[in-house]
Amino acid sequence: PREWRPLVYCWRGGQRSGSLAWFLSQIGFRTGQLQGGYKAFRAAVRTQLDTLPQALHFVVLAGRTGSGKTRLLQHLAARGEQVLDLEGLAHHRGSVLGALPGLPQPTQKAFDTRVWQALRGFVPGRPVYVESESARIGSLRVPEALLLRMRDHGRVWRVEMPTAGRVQLLLEDYAFFADDVEGFCRQLDALVELQGRERVQAWQALARAGRWAPLFERLMAEHYDPLYDRSMRKHFAALAQAPALPLADGGPAALDAAATVLTGTD
Repeated sequence: PREWRPLVYCWRGGQRSGSLAWFLSQIGFRTGQLQGGYKAFRAAVRTQLDTLPQALHFVVLAGRTGSGKTRLLQHLAARGEQVLDLEGLAHHRGSVLGALPGLPQPTQKAFDTRVWQALRGFVPGRPVYVESESARIGSLRVPEALLLRMRDHGRVWRVEMPTAGRVQLLLEDYAFFADDVEGFCRQLDALVELQGRERVQAWQALARAGRWAPLFERLMAEHYDPLYDRSMRKHFAALAQAPALPLADGGPAALDAAATVLTGTD
């Protein structure tokens, strides 16, 4: 279409991209050329990933697996709040079972760019809601300056949901595991070193029997909750004094009530 406005770039922003930009402009397109090329762009992204977080006020949602943190972020975004959904940008839910079917993770450079774009869009002075993440989401590294800003200066809320609500949420969000039970069991094999062969085989037996609710409850109690609690004590010192944010379940009414509490205090 005539209104197409291409941005042309090469590695250093020299003759190759310049020649193509000139040619496209000659046939009528409003063409931009990336000055300094992709190399300069990457340098700018890396530099700004170090500086942009320092101007932002993060509200960190901490909570055990299945406590509704991601749903709450999505609900806050729908209400017009500033939300940094790192797991959404990474296409991964952040655990050994966090891969999303049919949705591969981006490269590290692409993830960095997505985070950079999100940070540039936030208004300083307004809270930015984010989940308490570890240093890695699947195979990707969270930018260090962002992580340190969240951990050292973020305002932490402790999201709490009853076990029954957490199990129901996991049954909804991870229903796709039932479509490939053996694939799910192979993913559990990665936990043998941490949990031992006997415990992992017990989990696999529950999966093969289709007993997903008791399986998720055991995975939370025996693996995810202890692991998460240790990580949070190590990296989020403010958690011990953080106010509790109760979520009865993952439904719209509970999410709306929690979002109202959050936005009414920031």
